[in-house]
Amino acid sequence: MDMQENKFRQNLKSLRLERKMSQSQLASLIGVSQQCVSEWESGNNEPSLSSLLKLSDVLEITIDELVGKS
Repeated sequence: MDMQENKFRQNLKSLRLERKMSQSQLASLIGVSQQCVSEWESGNNEPSLSSLLKLSDVLEITIDELVGKS
């Protein structure tokens, strides 16, 4: 796993927790399963571009910030 992947996992989880959201709540807002969110946070899978766009909207953050690109 590269640094970018690791940064995404960390950012996703911390942003979700800052907003006091469960994995299920976030999943529901972006139209995926809770299992999907769990796999993204554990690094077992990566979101599609459309999921990244939805995540950035829901979490009110740019995709660059979400994936740790500065």
